Amino acid sequence: MKALRIAIAEDEPMNLRRLARLLEDCGCEIAATFGNGLEMEEWLRSSPDVDAVFLDIQMPGLDGLNLRASVPERYPVVFVTAFAEHAAEAFDLDAVDYLLKPVTVPRLAKALARVRKALRGPEGSTSAAAQNRKPRYPVTAGGGVLLLELARTTHFEVEEQVVWAYAGEKFRTKWKSLGEVEAAFPEAGLLRIHRHLLIRPEAVIGVWSSGNGARVMVRLLGGAEVEASRGATPRLKERLGLE
Repeated sequence: MKALRIAIAEDEPMNLRRLARLLEDCGCEIAATFGNGLEMEEWLRSSPDVDAVFLDIQMPGLDGLNLRASVPERYPVVFVTAFAEHAAEAFDLDAVDYLLKPVTVPRLAKALARVRKALRGPEGSTSAAAQNRKPRYPVTAGGGVLLLELARTTHFEVEEQVVWAYAGEKFRTKWKSLGEVEAAFPEAGLLRIHRHLLIRPEAVIGVWSSGNGARVMVRLLGGAEVEASRGATPRLKERLGLE
């Protein structure tokens, strides 16, 4: 699944920062942010490389509902507001979703799924811009931030509300739960094999029985070995075509 590039128009700095962070936690890239509708309207005239726009409704100068008319049809629009009464008008303007503040990760994940659906062509293929990008996510590395490709990742592990990613090395992510990782990549087929472990099935290179055979040990690319829980073992075997 390719990372979505999102532009945001939101006049409240705190809300803008929070929405941008949640989108990044869901695996998106922030293409641009704007403090009012007029700035985004001007920016859209340059036909930017962006997959979707998130618009606050109540903004000075040009509100989100009026800004919608300036958004090219190829860009799906999601409205974000604290007021439910604008929902009918928003959907009349062909919005793909309508989020109420405070936005939560599960609800945002649903909105992003709708954005992806809107981006798909008549035969189900995504836009060329989205296809050319591989899903990535930020991790802490050497005092800075590194963008890792999901395809390089073997598994994720949560320890004391910190999610660690394994991609040859162990990296600290911004996520606090495996649920947030799953929400970030809803179409990636990540598999929960233990309450603290999430693996990428394509990274599995071997399995063997552990103890009485009810559980299995899993070997991943790079040599890491992890154990699947008793409850997750049948699901793992089914995913790998072993049952």
